[in-house]
Amino acid sequence: MKKFSHSFVVPADIDKVWNFYTDIGHLEVITPPQMRLKVLTSSTGSKIHEGGEAWIEGNLVIKSAWHSKITSMKPYVYVDEMLEGRFKTWKHTHAFRQAEGGTEVIDEILFELRYGLLGRMFEGYAYKQLEKIFAHRKSSTIAALR
Repeated sequence: MKKFSHSFVVPADIDKVWNFYTDIGHLEVITPPQMRLKVLTSSTGSKIHEGGEAWIEGNLVIKSAWHSKITSMKPYVYVDEMLEGRFKTWKHTHAFRQAEGGTEVIDEILFELRYGLLGRMFEGYAYKQLEKIFAHRKSSTIAALR
């Protein structure tokens, strides 16, 4: 299992950032355009809730679909876990806290690729792709919340 962490500060109030991130439509705003991410359906409509599930598709090297569930949610922290998709394990913790200059957005992902040893050989590649995706998320989030 590999861990990826990323954080940045958005010059916006924590409630504004929380409301943005708990609207599932934010995914299409902050995801790099070349991924062509699309939320196919969500069991809770546009706002995410604990127990809510979403079905999403996009380009992760090749076009693929995945199914995820919000497994935990409390003020300013929620966890989504992939139930079906490209990863054997995907647990993404989203946390938000007041910080100097705005709100700190903190992402921690525990992931494991499929295919055992062969999958582990590609973990470095997956990690580098996550770095690129989350660099884009930072700039897109800041632009969206100005």
